[in-house]
Amino acid sequence: MNEHRERRPSRPGNGRPAPRKESPSRPPEIDPARQAAFDVLRAVREKDAYANLALPEVLRSRRISGRDAALATELTYGTSRAQGLLDAIIEACLVDRKLSKVDALVLDALRLGAYQLLRTRIPQHAAVTSTVDLVRNEVGTYITGFVNAVLRSISEKDEAAWMEQLTPDVALDPIGAYALQTAHPRWVARSFAEALGDKGAELLAALEADDTRPEVHLVARPGELTADELAAITGGEVAPYSPYGVRLPAGAGDPGDAEPIRQRIAAVQDEGSQLCAIAVTKVPVTGSDERWLDLCAGPGGKAVMLGALAAIAGARVDAVEKAPHRAKLVEKATIGLPVTVHVADGREAELEPGYDRVLVDAPCSGLGALRRRPEARWRRQPSDVAELTKLQGQLIVAALDLVRPGGIVTYVVCSPHLAETEGVVGETARRAKAEVLDAREYFPGVPQLGDGPYVQLWPHRHGTDAMFCAVLRKPESQE
Repeated sequence: MNEHRERRPSRPGNGRPAPRKESPSRPPEIDPARQAAFDVLRAVREKDAYANLALPEVLRSRRISGRDAALATELTYGTSRAQGLLDAIIEACLVDRKLSKVDALVLDALRLGAYQLLRTRIPQHAAVTSTVDLVRNEVGTYITGFVNAVLRSISEKDEAAWMEQLTPDVALDPIGAYALQTAHPRWVARSFAEALGDKGAELLAALEADDTRPEVHLVARPGELTADELAAITGGEVAPYSPYGVRLPAGAGDPGDAEPIRQRIAAVQDEGSQLCAIAVTKVPVTGSDERWLDLCAGPGGKAVMLGALAAIAGARVDAVEKAPHRAKLVEKATIGLPVTVHVADGREAELEPGYDRVLVDAPCSGLGALRRRPEARWRRQPSDVAELTKLQGQLIVAALDLVRPGGIVTYVVCSPHLAETEGVVGETARRAKAEVLDAREYFPGVPQLGDGPYVQLWPHRHGTDAMFCAVLRKPESQE
């Protein structure tokens, strides 16, 4: 690799040395796939973007396809998912500074380079040189020696050797060991352990499954298409539990290209989410069963399922969404279904009480869908949970006010965190004197659901997101 003679650059007001002009003999060679991955990582950090939304837009706008698109996808999601592990390895290779003192753009690039060295078959020289070129182009020549040195140090060991060096003793600190091995923050690993009641093999299995690129799950709209038909069209397999689900293997391509999805008679939806929406409609109620409510409807996946099943059952659905842009997504998704969308806060929706069924698909930490949103595990903080549980409790109370006596409230979150699941449901139900039903009855054919009365799905047990479902019945008498 050609070296440049460097002079000490002046420092502008932002503390970063001014980039030098490149020598004409050695312009940076920027690979489009790596540049795309780098730009998405930067957007995730600077703008709180979601990688699964930002990357497709970058690929489309730059007309990146084929092998380059596949590489950009692998590097973006892989680097995002492994960030904590990569940071630990990078920090071990720093001689004269802490990780927190490394320029943010440089750290983005180091993570990208480290991922290539440790978890891909990309040759060492290509991984190092391409990363140095990215840094030279984005930050300046002055820092390339540092980047080169760190990556060379990383390349001296493979991932297994780094893990052996950095991992805590599993006998003394199993949560810390498994968190590092599977690139999870310790607090997330602890929340999984508490939900599972296990710090051993099952915790490791859950974290490993959460660190694996997931299958794509599709849902056929009830009354429009069968799962068998959708599987035949897409080349997928009928899902094991949802009567409307199809699973595609990871890396199967853009499911949006499938004709049923373009025609809006099918959609992308995790099978666990499908099962929770179906469960809303399975609980028996006495008397009327015509008014259904989705109290937190955006962006509309469960509202579509409820609307399609309501059409078959002769019911109607009111869908409430606080954010206007998300409400528009619900309206678009439910065109042709008996669904009326209301822009309102679910806690004070000003709807006429007396609903037969209410779904509370509450805002949550999203810890159950980390495999689909790889950057989320590093974005969320333990302090977020307290504010979320307060909101979740308020939404359950609002739902119980809106449902009629004898009616059903189904509470769903995509999280296994006990505070967001058993904690908030148990406390709110106790205060409202609501009956907690055994939700397992409404997930027929799904194994390993535990002792009840709640349902907690898991990636390692069910191949779904870690969805939680509780079912409450409002007492007939309020005395």
